[in-house]
Amino acid sequence: MTKTFTCIHFIEAIRSELGGVVSAVIDVCTSLALRRHRVIVATCDGTDAPAEWRSNASGRPQLLELPPSRLTGRLVSGAGVARFAHLLEKVDVAHLHTPWSLGNYQLSKTLRSTRIPYVVSVHGMLDHYSMQKKSLKKHAFLWFGGRRLFRDATAIHFTAEEERTQALHYIPGADRAVVEPCLVDLKPYDRLPGPEIAYQTFPQLKASWPKLLFLSRVHPKKGVDILLRAAAALKGSFPNLQVLIAGPGDERYLAELRNLATELGIGASTRFLGMVRGEIKLSLYQAADVFVLPTHQENFGLVLPEAMACGVPVVTTRGTDIWRELQRGGVNIVDTTPSEIATGIAEILRDPAKATAMSVQGTAFVRDWLDADRLADRYEKMYRDAIERGVPPFEAAASAPIAAEVTA
Repeated sequence: MTKTFTCIHFIEAIRSELGGVVSAVIDVCTSLALRRHRVIVATCDGTDAPAEWRSNASGRPQLLELPPSRLTGRLVSGAGVARFAHLLEKVDVAHLHTPWSLGNYQLSKTLRSTRIPYVVSVHGMLDHYSMQKKSLKKHAFLWFGGRRLFRDATAIHFTAEEERTQALHYIPGADRAVVEPCLVDLKPYDRLPGPEIAYQTFPQLKASWPKLLFLSRVHPKKGVDILLRAAAALKGSFPNLQVLIAGPGDERYLAELRNLATELGIGASTRFLGMVRGEIKLSLYQAADVFVLPTHQENFGLVLPEAMACGVPVVTTRGTDIWRELQRGGVNIVDTTPSEIATGIAEILRDPAKATAMSVQGTAFVRDWLDADRLADRYEKMYRDAIERGVPPFEAAASAPIAAEVTA
């Protein structure tokens, strides 16, 4: 089928420090636009949207900035909702991202009233770990209307089977679940810059010393403290070990981590590098001996396939929803404890042959698993199926009470 369609996405904010969801939306929208579909990206904050999205150039997504409410930036203003609704006459399908973005509930109401089918991507926000945080508030929100976002969705998109399994404990929609990994643009990894740029940018790094790299948003759920404790345990065996922490984070939390590194005796060998982008980021991956993400919870964790595409051996935990897929790619999957993280790292640092094998296997796996053309075909199918299926209820059974579909 070659017929093109018009798809409108909504993401609350396009800011690079917000992490993987933003990258995932940018990549899928860019890919669809390059296939000649008309793509509109609606947001209340387009700070880090690609510049060409503002030009209305052919073959590029169109950026639609919706003014936020004066009461809270989490809501879309009345004028913004009206601007969104005005475009729907020529829209075939919509895609809403993240269940806790309040704007989704406003815009889904508009989509229902205009009979536009929509897809919702959960992005890991209904994983058990996430639901345990502010649990009462989240369960109450779902009970008093939040589930309607999913009940009225034509499709619910998950990036991994593990995510689907966990999320369906809290929401209806097993019959409308679609599992597809993030559509990742791997073109930047075709010609890697080499590690020299990282050494020039961060002269404190020593090329001959073993380096552990953490690159992500620096947040308590990411387990950076666990990495520091693991590195301290390895210091006796690897006295020159360097720990590189790259990514944005709250200054108070960063100060806590710096103090912890000092208390553990690794303050001098732990470097907080801040936000990194572009060639510097790719070069930093290449300079690392092991990439470590000791996360408590992660949905897709784009940094994991990024590291593998750069040829870095990876250690991570079952806290990431794609851990089963990553394990097939040769990643060391361990428990979320300092001792297990340390063991996973040491296996690689002590065995150069194993490190090389992991590098080769990981790169080949990512290229196959995240093949851009194949995934773009599958995303097109998801949207076309949604357009063809229309809006719920699809049949009498679809209007059954929500509680009957949910295992709390």
